[in-house]
Amino acid sequence: MARLFDEYLEDYAELIMKVGLNYKEGQRIRIGALPGRSARFYTPLEAAPLVRELTARAYQMGAPLVEVFWGDPALDLIRYQNAPKDSFQEIPTWAVDELYKATDRKDARIYIGGSNPYLFKEIDSALLSELQKTRSETFREVNEYLVRNPTPWIILLYPTADWSQAVFPDLSPEDAVEKISEYLVKFYRLDKEDPVQYWKGHFSSLIERAEALTERSFQTIHLKSPGTDLKVRLPEGHLWKTAVLKDKQGRENAVNMPSEEVFTVPDRMGVDGHVSSTKPFTMGDGFVDGLYLEFKEGKVTKVKAKTGEEFVKKTIEIDEGSCRLGELALVPNSSPISRAGVIFHNTLLDENASIHIALGRGIRDCLKSANEMTTEEFLNAGGNHSTVHYDFMIGSAEIEVDGIDQDGKTHPLMRKGEWAFDVQDEI
Repeated sequence: MARLFDEYLEDYAELIMKVGLNYKEGQRIRIGALPGRSARFYTPLEAAPLVRELTARAYQMGAPLVEVFWGDPALDLIRYQNAPKDSFQEIPTWAVDELYKATDRKDARIYIGGSNPYLFKEIDSALLSELQKTRSETFREVNEYLVRNPTPWIILLYPTADWSQAVFPDLSPEDAVEKISEYLVKFYRLDKEDPVQYWKGHFSSLIERAEALTERSFQTIHLKSPGTDLKVRLPEGHLWKTAVLKDKQGRENAVNMPSEEVFTVPDRMGVDGHVSSTKPFTMGDGFVDGLYLEFKEGKVTKVKAKTGEEFVKKTIEIDEGSCRLGELALVPNSSPISRAGVIFHNTLLDENASIHIALGRGIRDCLKSANEMTTEEFLNAGGNHSTVHYDFMIGSAEIEVDGIDQDGKTHPLMRKGEWAFDVQDEI
């Protein structure tokens, strides 16, 4: 039990419902991923106290039904270890129809993370890749529907024992959970007098910076640090966004919390240079560390990694877009999560401690009118289409970021990992 974190469950549930989902009376809610989806979206059994609090708050706010899909990643591990090697093309397919029904009803979605990042570290990468490919193909069409934000959704965290011990292996399970809990209370600002109002103000500041970058309409973003020299061209009509996005009905909600990032969509054909990861990370069920990639005209041309190299190579072959970038996100090195000085082995936290990029699916919200475009139109406009989207961290206290305008003039955006301009200033 996460004793410290559970003391804040009422405030946490209120924050998730009011800011995360921006919940409206009468909407059904689904907590957790349906069977067949990635294990990182399962609802951890340990998160029952949070699930109960969220469910109670939802009904109090007028929800007609809350459905909970529990999951146990250890069952996936058992499958990897014991199932016939030729059986990894089998997953539950009824979930596809259920996802369509849920989005037609405009159900809100809550995903609670907290899985063990090392759980599948010793599994043959060929098996991990086979199941990843099966998931991608099975959910291909419905995922294309979901990425257009038909309904509100959010990813959040709960301190589980397995995850906590992965971060703090020298502590007992109980002490590791309490340590993670201390950090989560700070990162979610649950120790503030009014967390809901704090986050509304925090997102307003991030939105202001995103709008300032959008107004500059840079042609290219250039990132340089030890191990990285990457130029990322941005498509015409690109937008810088925050975790506060709009659904099909025009309602805003925060899809990721905590959040410290502003992000945009790269031109799928306009990425050149090399880049090195600065933190270990997970790609679906695979664990990757020390990743080095080279790009030419948008496509990955070389892959090296200390851990997970073969898995990455198979991942970028899933479809035509999995070897190209779909996101570029800027985060100052002084963000609260970065200042903690801890690698949390969880993408939601680690990406909000560091500048990051993502292989795979382009974020449609970051291109004008893209949610109304067909896939072909999105591709022609410079966006990337893929069944996968995997973030990895490339930022540090040494990284420098420049924006290159339409005339080829260079403008400093970040120096030594920190913002180099005020939003009201001319860059």
